[in-house]
Amino acid sequence: MRSTPPLSRRAALIAGTAALAAGLGPATASEAAVRMPEGSSPRVAALSPQQRAGQCVIHSYPGLTPPASLMNAIKEGRTAGVIFFGENIQNLTQIESVIQSMNAAHASSPVKTPLLLMTDQEGGMIRRLPGEPVMSAKDVGASADPHQWADFTGSGAGMNLAGIGMNVNLAPVLDVYRQNGDFTDQYERSYSKSAAAVAGCGSTFITAQQGVGVAATAKHFPGLGPASASQNTDVRPVTITTSAATLRSVDEAPYRDAIAAGTKLVMLSWAVYTALDSSRPAGLSPTVVGELRNRLGYTGVTITDALEAGALQSFGTTSQRAVKAAAAGMDLVLCSSRSVSQGDEAVTALSNALASGGLDGTAFDAAAARVNALRAGL
Repeated sequence: MRSTPPLSRRAALIAGTAALAAGLGPATASEAAVRMPEGSSPRVAALSPQQRAGQCVIHSYPGLTPPASLMNAIKEGRTAGVIFFGENIQNLTQIESVIQSMNAAHASSPVKTPLLLMTDQEGGMIRRLPGEPVMSAKDVGASADPHQWADFTGSGAGMNLAGIGMNVNLAPVLDVYRQNGDFTDQYERSYSKSAAAVAGCGSTFITAQQGVGVAATAKHFPGLGPASASQNTDVRPVTITTSAATLRSVDEAPYRDAIAAGTKLVMLSWAVYTALDSSRPAGLSPTVVGELRNRLGYTGVTITDALEAGALQSFGTTSQRAVKAAAAGMDLVLCSSRSVSQGDEAVTALSNALASGGLDGTAFDAAAARVNALRAGL
């Protein structure tokens, strides 16, 4: 997206949404592609230990005004980016101003690739910004033309975020739900009980959203579709006993299409999948990360779900969880408790683990290189 004054960007967003409603959006949305330059990461030797660690951490903050501590972390290159929640957003004008101030602070950073500025704009009930996508995933899947509406909602989500300066959407959800009212279905976050339908809608959403310059995040690998209504990883530990054969033929199936569509990120679940790794949640499991990397051939950026999730209550402190996630092969650690200190704690823990040899420095720097390649392409 060209650099234009704030009002022009919002005017373009309004015009683009109107074009989508008139049936004009899908053609233009597919013309652009998000490029992913290689070799675009900063020289690791030029970064301090905290800056090096910060390349793999996403921060969050409370309220409407980013604290000075977060602005300093941005200015000093000690964070890869920021996730925004409803409490951070009063209206589009306010959050656009916040993002402009973050980008201005980032201009002083030794890391010159753009900040990752993200939110959860799935559609329906799960939206942080007003506006598109208004339809839920379930609405899209149940519509007369799911492909058309997946394209419409993907383009709408992308233009909505890009219009105020965000560049990553933590969507779409690729969970294949099983029962009406279960964990994924109760908030209408799943497109369908059919893996093929989820795959088709999800890959269309990804293509449309990334076509307007906003990176997509397929989630929650290998799938929360089997989870019952009470199995919420945000709140408590969740164990899924689905067989490996079913996980691979049903729950992982939409990820093959998402990867083929070029999804820039994949978020891993915090559930334990006994058929794959009976002792660790997916996002802390080298085995499950390997399932994504080796079996499905994914080469893009992996991101954790919320590091403060109740599912991780037996896996130690923020520091311990961050190190375990990085050791498992997660590229980005999502610190989303709305506390800047949580992100800072993760950065310090990663830095210390690298210094002590508790983390493999070569593997960590490869993760940071993937993250910075993503950033360079936005």
